[in-house]
Amino acid sequence: MKEYIIELSKYGISLLVILYTISCFFAFRKKNEKQSGLYVIQSLLLFAMQLLFFLDLTFVSGEMQYVFFYVFVQVFLLATLVMVPMIYEDIHKPILNMMCMLLGTGLCIISRLSFQKAVRQYIIILVSLIISLFIPYLMSRIRFFKKIIWVYALVGIAALGIVLILGEVTHGSKISFSIAGIAFQPSEFVKILLVFFLAAALWEKTNFLRVALTALIAGGEVMILVLSRDLGSALIFFIAYVFMVFIATRNYLYLLAGAVGGSGAAMLAYRLFTHVQTRVQAWRDPWAYIDTKGWAVTQSLFAIGSGSWFGMGLLQGNPKAIPYVDQDFVFFCEELGVIYGICLILVMLCCFGLILKTAVQIRDRFYQLIVFGIGILYIFQIFLTIGGGINLIPLTGVTLPFISYGGSSCMTTMFMFFIIQGIYIRLQQGGGAKLGRRKGTQEKKAE
Repeated sequence: MKEYIIELSKYGISLLVILYTISCFFAFRKKNEKQSGLYVIQSLLLFAMQLLFFLDLTFVSGEMQYVFFYVFVQVFLLATLVMVPMIYEDIHKPILNMMCMLLGTGLCIISRLSFQKAVRQYIIILVSLIISLFIPYLMSRIRFFKKIIWVYALVGIAALGIVLILGEVTHGSKISFSIAGIAFQPSEFVKILLVFFLAAALWEKTNFLRVALTALIAGGEVMILVLSRDLGSALIFFIAYVFMVFIATRNYLYLLAGAVGGSGAAMLAYRLFTHVQTRVQAWRDPWAYIDTKGWAVTQSLFAIGSGSWFGMGLLQGNPKAIPYVDQDFVFFCEELGVIYGICLILVMLCCFGLILKTAVQIRDRFYQLIVFGIGILYIFQIFLTIGGGINLIPLTGVTLPFISYGGSSCMTTMFMFFIIQGIYIRLQQGGGAKLGRRKGTQEKKAE
C-alpha cells in the first residue's frame, strides 16, 4: 500500500504543480486582477498539492503529527486567502496566491526535513502575517516616507554596526544577535531600509552629488557586512544599490561602473577571505574536492540527478546528506523531482514579473522605485540560492525566500510583499501611486 501511495502522490504532485504554474502565467496576462475564477482554481490546486504532500508524509512515516500540522497549515493558508481580500478589497490577488503557494511549499519541505523546525517556522510565519496585515493600512496613512531619507540610513548603519560589535558568530560570520533567546538577523530587515533610503533619495534628485551621497551610505553598509564576513548579504545590498541607481537615473554609465566595481570587489574578496577561495575552488571543480570543499555542492548535484523528473517520493531520499539542506540547499529536487523544481522557479519568475508589471504602472517615482527595489532583492536572492545549489555560481549561503528555514528571511520577505500590496492598493484607490495608463497632472496629489 505504501508503495502505491508514494508512486501516485509523486505523479499527482507533479501534475498539480504544472497546472498551477500554467495558471500563474494566465494570471500574469490578465489585465483585471479582480477576476475571481482563475484564483479559485489556483487555490484548489494549492490545497490539492498540500493534501498529497501531507498524505504522503503521514502514510510513509506513520507519524500522526503530520496530520495535525496539515490542519494548522491549511487553516493558515485558507485564512490568508480569504481574510486578506476581505480586509483589503483591492489586494493584488495573483501575488497573494503565489505567496501562499511558496509558503505552503516551504512548510511542507521543512516539515519533511525537521518537524520541530517546521513548527517554529509556522509560528514565525503566523506572527509575520499578523504584523504584515497592518502594513497596507500604514502605507495609506503615513505621508512622510519620502522625507526621512537620512533616518533610513542612520538606522540601517546602526543596526548593522550593532551586529558587527555584539553579534553572534555563525559559521565564521557575525550575522545575528539574540534577544530573550530569539535570534534576529538584522541585515534582512536593513534590506528594506536600504530600498526606502534609495527611493527617498533618488525619486526627485538624480544628480551626481545625490548619487555619490547614496553610494557613501550604501557603501558603508556593504563594508560593515564585509567586516562581519556576511558576504552573501553584502552582495545583495550591492546589486540592489546598482540597479536602483540605474533605474532612477537611466544612466548606463552607473551600471557599467557597478559592474567594474563589483568585479574588483569580488577579486579583492577572493584574495582576502579563505572561505571565498574555498567556495570558488569548489565551484570550478567540485569533483576534485568531493570529500572536502566540494562535498556540499556534489551532494546537491547528486540529489538533483537521483530525483529525475518526478522525484523519488517524499521520505525516500537522503537530503540530510547535504549540509545545511534546510537553508542553503533546500532546492534539492531529490524527492519532488526536477519537474517540480522547474515549476517552482517559473512560479517565482512569474511573481517577479508581476512585481515589475506593478512597478511600471506606478507614476509616483518614489513608490515605483520601492517596488522595483523589492523585486530586485527578491529575484537576486533566488538566483544566488538556486545558482549555488546547481553549481551555476559559487555558494553564497543565503536562503531561498519563503522556502528555506529562517525566521528573519521569511518575515522580511513577507513584509516586502505586503509593502508592494500597500502600494498596489494606493494605486487602485487613486492615491499617491497612480496607474501609469492614466494621463494627467495628478502625480503628487497624495503628498
